[in-house]
Amino acid sequence: MNGEDQIQKAYEAILGHDFELAIEWFEKAIAAEPDNAAYHYKLSITFARSNKLVQAIEHATKALELEAGNEVYRYHLQVLHARELVDRAQKELSTKSEHAERAIFLLKEAIVLDPLAIEAYLILGEVFALRNDYVRAYQTILEAIRLEPNHELAKQQAARYKRKLKS
Repeated sequence: MNGEDQIQKAYEAILGHDFELAIEWFEKAIAAEPDNAAYHYKLSITFARSNKLVQAIEHATKALELEAGNEVYRYHLQVLHARELVDRAQKELSTKSEHAERAIFLLKEAIVLDPLAIEAYLILGEVFALRNDYVRAYQTILEAIRLEPNHELAKQQAARYKRKLKS
């Protein structure tokens, strides 16, 4: 069985919502063709959807190493690194409130890497609100709404911060 046959099996597993099986098939395709950047990229996407960020980054990095000029692979890796920064910021915030400055830095970096990272905006807005900086909280959430106008949580946060600004 060649790599393409295994990729087809991986897609069949995805259609059946069996992501673990899909991962196995992608890994078999990579074993058959280890220098196929597209296979690493596809596996990275499946790992990311399965919330296995470390493995997703590993294979996205490998795909980009194999095809350094591929902008799709480069952007995908940036988005994964942004998710990693958001996760780190959340961990910082969950341990101690004095880590807010570090979390703010990480969230801003995540937004630089992925300007569409709505979750980063929402958390950043909340961190500003926790510091009673409702001007920055409101501005941050307005940016999230600009990117995703129907995001219900963002609209709720914006309304809450706007009320705080008026009081």
